[in-house]
Amino acid sequence: MEIEASPIEKVLELAAVDPEGLAATALARVNGSASRNTYLVLQPTWTHDRAAKLAEQGPDPQKLLYGLPVALKDCFDLEGFVTSAGSRFYASHNTPAISDSWVAERLKDAGAVITGKTHMQMLAYGITGENRDYGDCVQPADATSLTGGSSSGSAAAVQEGSAIAAIGSDTGGSIRAPAALCGLAGYRASLGVGDWRGGAHLAESFDTIGWLCRDLRDLPRLAHGLFALPETVRSAEQLRVAIVIGALLEDCDASVLASMRMWQERIASVGAQVNAVEPDCWTSAFEIYASLQAVEAARWHTGFFDEFEPAIADRLRWGASLKDEEVAEFHARHQGFVREMDALFLQADFLLMPAVPLPRLAAGSDLSAARPRILRYTTPGSLAGLPAVVLPGKPGVQLLAARGGDSQLLEFAASLGKRLAAEEAS
Repeated sequence: MEIEASPIEKVLELAAVDPEGLAATALARVNGSASRNTYLVLQPTWTHDRAAKLAEQGPDPQKLLYGLPVALKDCFDLEGFVTSAGSRFYASHNTPAISDSWVAERLKDAGAVITGKTHMQMLAYGITGENRDYGDCVQPADATSLTGGSSSGSAAAVQEGSAIAAIGSDTGGSIRAPAALCGLAGYRASLGVGDWRGGAHLAESFDTIGWLCRDLRDLPRLAHGLFALPETVRSAEQLRVAIVIGALLEDCDASVLASMRMWQERIASVGAQVNAVEPDCWTSAFEIYASLQAVEAARWHTGFFDEFEPAIADRLRWGASLKDEEVAEFHARHQGFVREMDALFLQADFLLMPAVPLPRLAAGSDLSAARPRILRYTTPGSLAGLPAVVLPGKPGVQLLAARGGDSQLLEFAASLGKRLAAEEAS
């Protein structure tokens, strides 16, 4: 039985001989959704010039992302372009970046061809993919469904094929929700991995960087190309995976539970030890997270609250209104939560749990209740600064590791991706 190569493996073969043609093909697919707003910043000539320079230099085995068309979320600076953070106010008031963000610099050093800067929920302060200023972002594969957010355009870019992979950020689920809803693989790094130089923060205590792509097998290359992670790999048979059960799952759609069962079976099939866990500390996660996030976001955007859409402005005002003693109490609760999460990873290497409780977000519907529903599943990992991988499905589910356990998580996820590829080939 022959297993098909992963999407990036295929593209790397093309990039080695024709990075310019590969870039042209990617650019021909931009803004391919019904909302036509995958990208907020797009300059095809600039992208073509980058591909041409790579062609002159030729392939380099040290450049892990050589020739790959990659999209960049518009909260990271790219030299010569304005960073909007999904807001027309900042798009008109910010000046073009005089240097690259750390992320853009690393992408260029690794040989990636940046196709543009992608749509995002305003200030990265949302989970649905809605945006008053630039329009809601619908899935290229399904115009009736939103991508999820806040890395909305990054998910759309991968789904439409204008990028083979895309950079996202994840504060409270902004990579995990779009990946899960769009049928993609996603990776959010541990808190502190990478560098936020040249990035627009939402809440610095929780902001992380990561990737969206189509195939779990491609995540290790993408992660190592960006972060140069250390290699720490153990065999699947040595690993313990705890499956989250209990009250947390009561709000989940049947399709989410089916996706959980499917991935549990695959995890067992690669030889990992599987058991169940029912955390009793997670009911407080959303309250702690939302409060501290609002406090930090309000500091970044002080003086400009009225420039943003009402729901976001209200959160910012609330964050600014919290008293010092209230904030101190939330910080103390945050540290207690982290200790409880650390204790979970004494008994397991990974936790498997839903990334979202529902299979889709209907475009044009009232989604005010969707944000707290989704954040109930994403904020436990955010509070503890954990790395996470979204295992793709309808919808996808998330696999969490202890903070700093990125390399082992990525390699294990890639092994699950190989299992999935074998199933599809059989």
